[in-house]
Amino acid sequence: MENLPSILTPDLGLLFWMLLAFLVVFGVLAKFGFPAIINMVEERKKYIDESLRKAHEASERLENIKQEGESMLKEAREKQAQIMKEAAGTRDAIVENAQEKAREESARLLSDAKRQIESEKQNAIRDIRMQVAELSVQIAEKILREKLSSDDKQMDMVDRLLDEVSVKKNKD
Repeated sequence: MENLPSILTPDLGLLFWMLLAFLVVFGVLAKFGFPAIINMVEERKKYIDESLRKAHEASERLENIKQEGESMLKEAREKQAQIMKEAAGTRDAIVENAQEKAREESARLLSDAKRQIESEKQNAIRDIRMQVAELSVQIAEKILREKLSSDDKQMDMVDRLLDEVSVKKNKD
């Protein structure tokens, strides 16, 4: 029993070959594996940084659009107030005989101004919505591209959407 090699104490030859195999594997990894991994991590970092920059730019653009819309509304209100003031001054200057015509004219101008303001407001809101929708679609596309990068993820997403649609139809 004493001549049998112990399992816990490997002989020197085994240690040498294990060390040699480890060094070969480590050398191959150091030469080919680690640079590829580091490169992939750097590319991912660049992609994330670029996505964050684009999201920040989109947020700034959205804020600018919002400010432009608010300034257009303010300008329209000022214009409405000016038109009302002019209509009141005109009404006071007209003789009693022409007062009815002045009232009709001011009512028409006010209606036109309201329609114009409403039209400009709708145009501004439509433009903002279009730009927000476009940005949302672009962001969603990037997110979906990232989320659905593999076939398994795509099939899971399709299955989940089909389940949601069938649950919705069953409720209706």
